[in-house]
Amino acid sequence: MRRTLSLTAAAALALSSVLTACSGGKSASSAADANATSTPSTSPTLSLPPDDGRRGAALPPFRGTASTRNIYAADAAGMLSPAVAGQRSLVYVPNHGAGTVSVIDPATFKVIDTYATGGGPQHVIPSWDLKTLYAANDEGGNSLTPIDPRTGKRAGPNLPVTDPYNMYFTPDGSYAIVVEEANEKLTFRDPHTFAVHDSTKVDCAGVDHIDFSADGSYFLATCEFSGRLVKIDTASHAVLGYLDLGKNAMPQDIKLDPAGEIFYVADMTANGLEEVDGASMRQVGFLPTGPETHGLYPSRDGSVMYVSNRGGRTNQGSVSVVNFNSRTVVATWAIPAPSTPDMGGVSADGSTLWLSGRRNNEVYAFDTATGKLRARIPVGTEPHGLAVWPQPGRYSLGHTGILR
Repeated sequence: MRRTLSLTAAAALALSSVLTACSGGKSASSAADANATSTPSTSPTLSLPPDDGRRGAALPPFRGTASTRNIYAADAAGMLSPAVAGQRSLVYVPNHGAGTVSVIDPATFKVIDTYATGGGPQHVIPSWDLKTLYAANDEGGNSLTPIDPRTGKRAGPNLPVTDPYNMYFTPDGSYAIVVEEANEKLTFRDPHTFAVHDSTKVDCAGVDHIDFSADGSYFLATCEFSGRLVKIDTASHAVLGYLDLGKNAMPQDIKLDPAGEIFYVADMTANGLEEVDGASMRQVGFLPTGPETHGLYPSRDGSVMYVSNRGGRTNQGSVSVVNFNSRTVVATWAIPAPSTPDMGGVSADGSTLWLSGRRNNEVYAFDTATGKLRARIPVGTEPHGLAVWPQPGRYSLGHTGILR
């Protein structure tokens, strides 16, 4: 982790085997910030019903209203953009502890290449226009490593960017949003040159992951070390408000459901999914999944979401399959211990779910039809946000491949 956390005895026990949370091992002390920074005024912190220690477990399940909308409609199997024509089908694995990217051939389940990036690569991120991949190197790296998806190789020297723990893109492609976790801010940059436009400081320690509303007018970011969400106006970059998920919450990945009604937030200490109405910034439900709930990946048809559970003290990870319509767990795929599934993505045809094994230096490939573990592939030290590429969709919102 990047900072010492004050936990209850129960939470400390649950995390006793966790060497790192989503962010790795960086010190909490921020690097000197040379970026132009603006600090928008913030709304008062929004409150929840009394916390019963399970962050929403007592709330009724959220059902919402009937909707035929599917914000992932352009991400269906085979719906590849002309922009990805000629790009190789590969899996890119950033090895955080090794400072490398391993490249896997999904047809053979073998590593076919490994190359250096910069210090502490966290995620491999597709650009908004789908033409370039970037390894985000934050711990000592302070850079992006461009990768050419036509060759699977590095595409030039590292680009200097401050503390890129993660990176996203506005829906219109106007800005890259660099998530400066250690500096507790979001920096809006040119999506091609990465020149700084402005920055938004957040009162939200451990800002990590982002997803956008259905209309793209705002986005929510998770903050793992403060147990909060922050809401940002996409056009003005101003903070619109905060939501506290509970005193021991540790929010990780976040995904909007296909109907655009609620955001699912993976909570690593609650061992499940917080359900949040982004418009009103209210917690409306909680769905238990498994120990150390972490990464969230919709299926190609938008019917289910694959949820990685790192495994907790036993280091026996699993994948929960959540049905979007019923908002229930309909299957659980156990992985023989030791296993620590983290982040990844779904193949272009929807047949395979790929996840990194963060604390076991391996990658997992699952058959999505059966839940069978098809392969465990050794890679470098501490693999994190792997990208499956190419993927269907019109444009990329960033991370390891959020396409719409």
